[in-house]
Amino acid sequence: MLIAGFPAGAWGTNCYVIAPAAGEECVIVDPGHQAAQGVEDVLAKHRLKPVAVLLTHGHIDHVASVVPVCGAHDVPAWIHPEDRYMMSDPEKGIGRSIGMPLMGELTVGEPDDVHELADGTQVDLAGLSFGVDHAPGHTKGSVTFRLPQAGDVPQVLLSGDLLFAGSIGRTDLPGGDLGDMYASLARVCLPLDDSTVVLPGHNEHTTIGRERAANPYLRQVAQGLTGGTGGTGGPAGDRRRL
Repeated sequence: MLIAGFPAGAWGTNCYVIAPAAGEECVIVDPGHQAAQGVEDVLAKHRLKPVAVLLTHGHIDHVASVVPVCGAHDVPAWIHPEDRYMMSDPEKGIGRSIGMPLMGELTVGEPDDVHELADGTQVDLAGLSFGVDHAPGHTKGSVTFRLPQAGDVPQVLLSGDLLFAGSIGRTDLPGGDLGDMYASLARVCLPLDDSTVVLPGHNEHTTIGRERAANPYLRQVAQGLTGGTGGTGGPAGDRRRL
């Protein structure tokens, strides 16, 4: 399996291009701010043909390049229905105070072809099978994508802004909820094998086993210490990334 990732734009959002191997069809995950050229560079380097864009959630730092990328290759975008509105109206998802100075340079809107993701389904694209799990907490429509083990490559979790190396996504934006975040961590992350690779991991990749041992939020969930529901921030609310 080929997984090529790079940080894009002002927010350093992790964008991924995934294919069974070089020279084959591929899927693009989270083409965020200023990601279009980076995507084209990866496609050219590995001789890849995109067939779809997958979006872990609707915040502008993850979808800002979805229209030009989908348009350039005539491919659909997949997003959870609860986050679909953010592609055309990003201010409702992040508020005017965060990142809005960049709005003038962004192309917002929906691509011509949009498919909606459903919890617990499997999306088969480019010879790969992506397991879809609805994981609200960062946004109402956040999802994760699971890729099964392939040869020497262990199972991979594309976590969006649910789980990072040592932390979790912020919950202080519209639609964020700390109680939902903890519930998603318990339902989506804790059952996975320790060897599961978590993308993104910020400066380095991480694994479920490493996070189970060292991530204070996942440890709290595992120990049943989260308590309460709801909330607009708490300890997870200081994440820089949208």
